[in-house]
This record gives sequence, C-alpha cells and structure tokens, in this order.
Amino acid sequence: MFATDRTDRRTYFVQGWTVTDPQALGDIGPIPDGEAVVEIPEDVLKFYTRSEQSKEGDR
Repeated sequence: MFATDRTDRRTYFVQGWTVTDPQALGDIGPIPDGEAVVEIPEDVLKFYTRSEQSKEGDR
C-alpha cells in the first residue's frame, strides 16, 4: 500500500494479487470498467495500520 498526495485528498495505491476466482468476484458484484479487485494479505494491512498510527502519535 502506497500513500500519495497527488490529488486534492490523500489516496492510496494498493498492490496485490488480482482476484480471478469466479465465486469471489460473484460475491463482490459488478466491477466498473477500469477497476480491478486485488487481494491483500491481512498481515500487510495490520502492518500498515500500525505504521500510520505511530506516525499520528508523532504529530
């Protein structure tokens, strides 16, 4: 996950495995053109959350 301030608000780029499982995609529902569903391991999200929380504590 990568933070960027390239727009009028803070956004994030995510990198993960492209989801191709038909059942998972069916559970998600329609995906607009130009978008993709990626799978991110929970450990990556936990690490990022801890990283962001420690930055906020420094402010």
